[in-house]
Amino acid sequence: MTITIFIADDHPVICEGLTHLLHTQEDIRVVGVAADGVEAVRQVSRLHPNVVVADIAMPEMNGIEAARQIRGRSPATQVVMLSMHSTPDHIFHALEAGALGYILKENAGKTIVDAVRAVHSGKRYICERAADVLAEHVTRRRGPNPLDDLSQRERQILQLVAEGGSSAEIARKLSLSPKTVDTYRSRLMEKLEIHDIAGLVKFAILHGLTTLD
Repeated sequence: MTITIFIADDHPVICEGLTHLLHTQEDIRVVGVAADGVEAVRQVSRLHPNVVVADIAMPEMNGIEAARQIRGRSPATQVVMLSMHSTPDHIFHALEAGALGYILKENAGKTIVDAVRAVHSGKRYICERAADVLAEHVTRRRGPNPLDDLSQRERQILQLVAEGGSSAEIARKLSLSPKTVDTYRSRLMEKLEIHDIAGLVKFAILHGLTTLD
């Protein structure tokens, strides 16, 4: 049985490298790629691949939010999260969003095939370094995730604000009015008890919605 794969990453070199590597396996076929989370969700909803390999740090919609929407729209599709980050927050947020696998870009060439086959068979796959981070963190009690109090639209607008988008730019991307975007932004500040844009940016970075890259 052929395992169909979709790759979402905004770095063409990584997409090409992973595609080439996966195509060397007789039982694996890459059926599509996307450079941002919005396009990934759209295409995966149409193609319904067996596995999606998604970068966490993508424009428009980050990989964690994309994973959450992909799992909602295509429940049979499993997700492997690909990241430069091995912090507990990044890993926990990815798993909470429905990702079954988590691997680091630094060793993706060695782990991607095993990860794809594992999640396709319904098994969780977390690379060794990320697993060590979780093992060290598991004895500590984590507080509630403030992202859980935000709607899907609020999380999306928070990411776009953190990436430097103006109200007008965000409004065009999401087919909203600038006034509506301003209302969402004010609501975000109220919910998160944050009083300026810099605070929203810091929050988004700390909780894995975007990065400094």
